[in-house]
Amino acid sequence: MIKRSVGLLGLLASLALAGCAEDWGPDQHGEAVTARQLEDQWVLVNYWAEWCGPCRTEIPELNALDQSRDDVTVLGVNFDGLQGDELITAAEALGIGFRVLSVDPAERLDLSRSAVLPVTYIVDATGKVRESLVGEQTAEGLLARLEKLRQQ
Repeated sequence: MIKRSVGLLGLLASLALAGCAEDWGPDQHGEAVTARQLEDQWVLVNYWAEWCGPCRTEIPELNALDQSRDDVTVLGVNFDGLQGDELITAAEALGIGFRVLSVDPAERLDLSRSAVLPVTYIVDATGKVRESLVGEQTAEGLLARLEKLRQQ
C-alpha cells in the first residue's frame, strides 16, 4: 500500500510540474500558443516591423524554416506592438506564414529591447535563450547555428 501511495504521489507531482510550463500567449488570430505545443522544440523568436527592409527580406527564409522542420518553430513579434486587426493586416502584408505573438515574450525570456531590427533569439527546448542574432538571417544560416548550439 505504501509503495502504491508513493508512486501515486510521484505521478501527481510530475503532472503538476508539467502543468507549470508557462504558455506564450495568443497569436495574431487569438489562438493560444501553449507550452505543450512547443514541447521539445527549439524556438526562433523574430522581432520584425513593417518599416524594416531587412525584416521583409528575411521573412520568406523564416517561413521556409518554420515549414520545413518539425523540431523548430518560428514565432514572430511585432516590434511596434501592433495588436488585433492591425497585427493581422501587417503580418499578411509581409507574407508572414509563421505565428506572430500578440504578447511580447521579452519579460518571459528576460530580453532587453533591441535597438536594431531584425533580431532573432534562439531558444532551446528547455526554454533558455541561447543566442541573439542581429540582422537579416537565412534559413541555411539559422540551421547551421541551431546545429552548433545543439552540439554544445
